[in-house]
Amino acid sequence: MNLVFHRWRAGGSAADDHLAALQDALSDFDELPRLHRWGLHLAEVLGTGGRLLAAGNGGSAAHAQHLTSELVGRYRDERRPLSAICLCAESSSVTAISNDYGADALFARQVYAHGREGDVLVALSTSGGSPNVLEAVQAAQATGMLTWALTGRAPNPLAELADDAVCVDTPRTATVQEVHQVAIHLVCEALDSVLADCNHPATAELAG
Repeated sequence: MNLVFHRWRAGGSAADDHLAALQDALSDFDELPRLHRWGLHLAEVLGTGGRLLAAGNGGSAAHAQHLTSELVGRYRDERRPLSAICLCAESSSVTAISNDYGADALFARQVYAHGREGDVLVALSTSGGSPNVLEAVQAAQATGMLTWALTGRAPNPLAELADDAVCVDTPRTATVQEVHQVAIHLVCEALDSVLADCNHPATAELAG
């Protein structure tokens, strides 16, 4: 295995190019204040009984599910479990909606089912042009939800439609996805700084 790895590294520049693109994107990434504000706002919304919904396709679906798992479970610190639903994770609803209403309505119909005024939708799309994600944002706004977008290079339709957006300025889809993962963790970091609570009934046993 090590020999194969060394030959791969020595035989081409693809891996070096990949790492260089990620380093460049992170060095130019100046969204920390915005992501910190997102985390603090989420702490207020979720800490008072609100809910986060997250939606994306493909790799962005995996990131949406990662985000909700950090909230229902925990990111780092012990704290109360928070209400967060990944709209691409429930296979029966996903397939039923796609079959009966079409793929573009996949997330919007779930937003109407689960979202409430004051809740937050996090919409992820590397292109910023996924029709089902755009329809989800429109549904959330019609419901009175706050909408945040994680996208690739701006301008794009999702960044323009959402209430606030973090856009990663790189042409590489893989790099956008990797920076989105960092962004998700930064939001969770800010949220945990507010809601860490080892005395909550859900965590008291672990804390003891």
